[in-house]
Amino acid sequence: MTDHKTEIVRRFFSGTGRTYDLMVNLNTFGFDICWKRQILGKIPKGSTCIMDQGCGTGILTFQIARRFPRCRVIGVELRDEYLAIAREKAHALKLRNVEFILGKAEDFLFEIEFDCITSSYLAKYADLEVLTRNTMQMLRNGGIVIMHDFTYPPNRTFAKIWEFYFKLLQTGGRWKYPQWQEIYCGLPTLLRETRWVQELSKTLVENGFSDIRIRSYTLGTSAIVTARKA
Repeated sequence: MTDHKTEIVRRFFSGTGRTYDLMVNLNTFGFDICWKRQILGKIPKGSTCIMDQGCGTGILTFQIARRFPRCRVIGVELRDEYLAIAREKAHALKLRNVEFILGKAEDFLFEIEFDCITSSYLAKYADLEVLTRNTMQMLRNGGIVIMHDFTYPPNRTFAKIWEFYFKLLQTGGRWKYPQWQEIYCGLPTLLRETRWVQELSKTLVENGFSDIRIRSYTLGTSAIVTARKA
């Protein structure tokens, strides 16, 4: 992430770790569960090593570990608060094929090869050029990258409903969960301005990825981009 985007992440998510899992499900009306299922369905069968970038509290990471019990799963997360929770959950779940590393996703360049590299809700905050370049180096030949994040709805009518929903969150939502105030107030502007799908597609092409696919979900409020290392 750039310094500016790193600061946004720190400001948005400070103190939200203990409520994160609840709020992700609640604020997306449960659609996060559906989006995660789509990600899992795109991971190559027989994968033996997978990285989950920007893994947060491990929601997707643990689903991957359960789906692929013989696979080594590595979660990378910038926020120590979130990573501490993820490690607690891993211990409680007695999952032995998961490990977590503290740091920015863009900073990691492992020598081992991954069958698949995933992320959810990272793309809008990331330095996509650096992230994609390093992803290309870490993937094995034929390996898959899967990136998921929110998008601003393209339909004008639905966009008005989307805007109204955030207005509700900025009043009632932040009253009940004040630690989420920064996100409720700042995320709409960020999503209006981000062009992460277009930027990611461009940098994937520039770095030699093939079979680039873009799929929009839930009336254009979310997208998953996949690509293969040729």
